[in-house]
Amino acid sequence: MPIVKSNLRGALMALIAFAIYATHDVFVKFLGGHYSPVQIIFFSVTFSFPLVAMMLIGDRNDGNLRPRHPWWTALRTVSALITGVAAFYAFSVLPLAQTYAILFATPLLITLLAIPILGEKVGIRRGLAIVVGLAGVMIVLRPTGAELGLGHAAALLAAVCSSLASVIVRKIGQEERSVVLLLFPMIANFLVLGAALPLVYKPMPIEHLGMIGVIAAFGFVASLFIISAYKNAEAVIVAPMQYSQMIWAIIFGLLIFDETPDQITLIGAAVIMASGLYIVLRESRAKVSKHSPVLESRTRHETGTLPRISLLLSRDRGNK
Repeated sequence: MPIVKSNLRGALMALIAFAIYATHDVFVKFLGGHYSPVQIIFFSVTFSFPLVAMMLIGDRNDGNLRPRHPWWTALRTVSALITGVAAFYAFSVLPLAQTYAILFATPLLITLLAIPILGEKVGIRRGLAIVVGLAGVMIVLRPTGAELGLGHAAALLAAVCSSLASVIVRKIGQEERSVVLLLFPMIANFLVLGAALPLVYKPMPIEHLGMIGVIAAFGFVASLFIISAYKNAEAVIVAPMQYSQMIWAIIFGLLIFDETPDQITLIGAAVIMASGLYIVLRESRAKVSKHSPVLESRTRHETGTLPRISLLLSRDRGNK
């Protein structure tokens, strides 16, 4: 009974976290109609630094920022940077439900990339789940009656790069200093996007700066809820809760942006989510997956604006 209560508490924490993330994305979409993703992410990272500093101030491990795996760390950092810009752009130009549907392909891509990078052996069942899920992506993209644009390409790019960043963490996370993996993407976003900011900058009224502050705060609070969820419940219980974002996307899209997802998008999203759920359930079984790359990613798409949940959890375990 205590295990059941703990899993229920963890699932509730995850549902709250992903509701906050979905609200976070509403602000991203609104601001994306006025400003470049470069500007939004730069200020979001700037506002997030003090929050992350508070999370790291009690870290008694790791002495410096020199990576032990520089090339993998650099690749992950670049992947996170690209993911942030691509995902924020996709949210700004695509309907929320369609953006989520494409980003939900991330577990499928993580499983696929784990084969060459982690040496993961994927059996026929997970292999078929990947094929079916990618077919779901094609359903979302092709028969919608609308031309494919940069937003669709950006969402796909975000899913691919986020998956790559997740798999790299699984590859080097046990050996690399957690502070390196935590801070490098944020520092890269601050420096690279800061350099590009003069090219796209538009003056922001105080209310829009306040919205960026809300984005940073919501991302931080959602991270705390996700950490609590994984501390209370098994990963196989928490991971599927990310799909609740689709419900919020439909509600917010309808009420705020006058978006009604078409039937094709919903069918494709259902196929993608079903495939992702199957992979999560397969990974949770003993002797099916050596590395459990999807279950251990423990976060939504990587943006580099806040640290990964899996790294914060491993850091907490190291402090005990």
